[in-house]
Amino acid sequence: MYYIGFSDARSCMEDVTWILKGMELNSTIKAIKKLERFLEETELNETTFISTSHSVAALYKPKGRFKGLHIYASDTEVMSGRAVAGGRVSVQLPSELDVGSNNTIVFCMLTWPGTHANILGASETVYERRLISLRVRARNITGLHERVNITMNFTTGLNETKEPRCVFFNFSSKEYSTDGCSTVWKHSDSHVTCSCDHLTYFAVLMVSASLSTTQQKILTHISLIGCSISLFALTITVLLFITKRKVHTDVSIKVHINLVLALILLNLHFLPSESVATLSSSGLCLYMALLLHYSLLATFSWMAVEGVHLYLLLVKVFNIYIRKYILKLSLVGWGIPAVIVSLVVIIDRDAYGRFTYDLSNHNTSICYIRNHTVKIVTTYGVFGLVFVLNLIMLGVIVRRVVTLRHCKEFEKSNSRIKRDVCTLMGISTLLGITWGLAFFSFGYLTIPGIYLFSILNSLQGLFIFLWFLMSFRKSGIESSKKRNETRNTNS
Repeated sequence: MYYIGFSDARSCMEDVTWILKGMELNSTIKAIKKLERFLEETELNETTFISTSHSVAALYKPKGRFKGLHIYASDTEVMSGRAVAGGRVSVQLPSELDVGSNNTIVFCMLTWPGTHANILGASETVYERRLISLRVRARNITGLHERVNITMNFTTGLNETKEPRCVFFNFSSKEYSTDGCSTVWKHSDSHVTCSCDHLTYFAVLMVSASLSTTQQKILTHISLIGCSISLFALTITVLLFITKRKVHTDVSIKVHINLVLALILLNLHFLPSESVATLSSSGLCLYMALLLHYSLLATFSWMAVEGVHLYLLLVKVFNIYIRKYILKLSLVGWGIPAVIVSLVVIIDRDAYGRFTYDLSNHNTSICYIRNHTVKIVTTYGVFGLVFVLNLIMLGVIVRRVVTLRHCKEFEKSNSRIKRDVCTLMGISTLLGITWGLAFFSFGYLTIPGIYLFSILNSLQGLFIFLWFLMSFRKSGIESSKKRNETRNTNS
């Protein structure tokens, strides 16, 4: 068996530094695994500390009964049992490790050279480009009851739009994970502690700041109240449509009423979803999740139909006639969501069910999509396409309306401007443009964007109700004018 000594371990640490500069994922992983093997198999009789330009390591040999261990490290120095000057990281290992004199506890802190902070393919910034390794020679340590605590000091002030999250790197999946680790941190803290139940490679990711518990409760109340108001307003809209037979021949109103029905379905299944998730019936939760997904997709689909219809109506031709036009639109608006949901059920029936998401200090469950990939593709992906389509349609429609206004050489007035603004806002509501706020809620816009998204979209049904009232009023005025013209002609 090849003898690995102190100089071999140090040389391997220096070699790894050069490989880290390349940032190639597979080469970096191979180099780190090689360094792990060298450090674990280094032959020594006592605790040894090693430091290089971008890494420090401690090889700890227990003497007698193990009662726990504290390790402190800076960029250039590492010690056990006492702090070091300019300390960056401290580690507390529990007595539960129960290591003997024939074992070696290996601590290694790697700091990536350069300024690139997306270490090992991380989607977020790795704080100070540090990866901290904790191992015990020839043992795989998992499921500890006494937690391992890794504390990292912040050397610079944190951006208020970011917060730390403790993760470890999974070499099998080549991804970062939070499993078995919790982040102990408050906004006023100058450090973050990662409390984990296993030994592996740890890092701190700087992720977008989450909402406080108070803000989450406020947003929840806003959504519930807004959706309830919308559901009531949409129901009134349908009743008005049924009672006013004169508007039944208006093709645009028929398109709008289909969007209204889709929103009613969405609110009917969204509002009780959390309550149903608390019940023991998995079948009911499956039904609720499936219908919630279908109604959401139907809402997106009818928003797209609204965009295409308005384009044909205002831009392409004015007196448009397509045989069985509403039937064809209905096949698209209601059919495509049915196809998507059916495919999801056929491919993975377990994609629907009880979905739990984290809200700061507690978890909340709803009946929705559990498969992350399905959620991304069939909700974010589908709406992304609809949003881009309708944004283009809105631009074309606004340009067309402005062109027509200029052609008629109309006289600008405050009342005309107000009507145009109301029309633009109404069209934006029908096209679901406000849903696009989800794509712009990041950085300093995160909290304002989320609040605007919740308020505007939960009240979308109310805005559509007001749009319908304006349409009915306009239709009534036009009917009165026609009757008056008929009477004048007869007289």
